[in-house]
Amino acid sequence: MGNILWIIIGGAIIGVVARLVMPGRQNIPWWLTIIVGIVGMFIGDWLAGLLGVKETGGFDWIRHGLQVVVAVLGIVAVAAIGGRRSTSA
Repeated sequence: MGNILWIIIGGAIIGVVARLVMPGRQNIPWWLTIIVGIVGMFIGDWLAGLLGVKETGGFDWIRHGLQVVVAVLGIVAVAAIGGRRSTSA
């Protein structure tokens, strides 16, 4: 139960940071931002493991940077899909 809570909190933080570094307004709900942040965390961790930078001394800047980049790409994709869906209705 504790791990799930930390995953949600981490996903929220990564998602919010991703939205803050993106220019302009992203028209997606907060809950979708958290989900994209959670996915970004897992994919960013996986990429960091592939690159050999998942576990470093101190704060893992590269791993968290990868997580944010993946979340930014996810938010761009979700906003584009949502934007197309809302204009066709």
